[in-house]
Amino acid sequence: MLALIATLAIQALATMMVLAPPVFAGLAAPAFGVDANHIGVFTAVVYAAAILSTGMSGGPVRRYGAIRISQASLVIGAAGLALLASASIGLGLVGAVLIGIGYGPMTPASSHILIRQTPPARRALVFSIKQTGVPMGGALAGLVVPVLALPFGWRGAALAVAAASVALALVCEPLHKTLDDDADPTATGGSHIFAAINMVLGQPALRRLALASVTYSAMQLSLGAFVVTFLTSHTHMALVAAGLVLAVLQGAGIAGRILWGWAADRLVSPRQALSLLGLAIGGAGATLALVGPEWPLPLVLLVAAVLGAVALGWNGVFLAEVARLAPTGSAGTATGGALALTFVGALVGPPLFGTIVGMTGSYRVAFFAAAAATAIAGLAVSRRSP
Repeated sequence: MLALIATLAIQALATMMVLAPPVFAGLAAPAFGVDANHIGVFTAVVYAAAILSTGMSGGPVRRYGAIRISQASLVIGAAGLALLASASIGLGLVGAVLIGIGYGPMTPASSHILIRQTPPARRALVFSIKQTGVPMGGALAGLVVPVLALPFGWRGAALAVAAASVALALVCEPLHKTLDDDADPTATGGSHIFAAINMVLGQPALRRLALASVTYSAMQLSLGAFVVTFLTSHTHMALVAAGLVLAVLQGAGIAGRILWGWAADRLVSPRQALSLLGLAIGGAGATLALVGPEWPLPLVLLVAAVLGAVALGWNGVFLAEVARLAPTGSAGTATGGALALTFVGALVGPPLFGTIVGMTGSYRVAFFAAAAATAIAGLAVSRRSP
């Protein structure tokens, strides 16, 4: 239980560090001399750095311990936020790189801990509960950062989140002795991103999971980036109502992660759950594409709830299955390799979605394309390994 609480808190605060800048982007943009929509560049830099750091985290986790790497990652991310508070474009981009470097190892490190601490019969549920830290971190960013920015400004908000990250790193110090008891200073290998990715791609079952996660994460990030704009521009929904739809979608994601984790432990196998999730994401995404001005708000909220439960609910089951399929002692390395591919979806998904919208002039076409990709990936996951 202590391991779950610690990894959940670390995941939530790490996500909050990533999502705090988009929240105060409108306030910070004038200080940087750029438009607020350039936050997309910042986010792309964060995820590009995260791709590299998550793929390289397996070796350091084995050598220094998962808690120690998590502590270092929290401090690195905090330094990135502090640099962002300088209001310098150059230092801000360096800060984005540091935030991404700090964010990347969090999930491989937590998988390394939880695979050892969790009985197999509860593994998918525990991993899913831990992954609720992602939407929790997003909710914290949305609720806390504006409250801090009003009296202290956006710089004060950035520094406050950075301070909280350093404080959590210090609080976790006693756990280093108890949860990092398997650290092996003589361990070699596993710190090269290509070694981690090759481990994943070399096993058919892991390969299918990782490649499916590219499409799943692309849909997940595209929803967060475009659903409000889609609803306000295409269906002429009021901004407050569209924000409510997004909130319901995110809230359903928290419930969905727990529900699917339980289902993967009790009702179906994790692979079957991930296959069903891909098909469900495709179906719900296609339904969202059909939403029009004539749809009543309660019906749109229902679609958002179903879509959030599946499009944001797959992560914990995915990570638990990756850790289970990994070679003994290599859960962190395998998770890093799989997440490196997952982050590719997060990195290219929203720009590709936006490109489709720009080329076709239709959000519906973009949502249909994303829905089809996830459904096809869901079918691929259901294949049995040779």
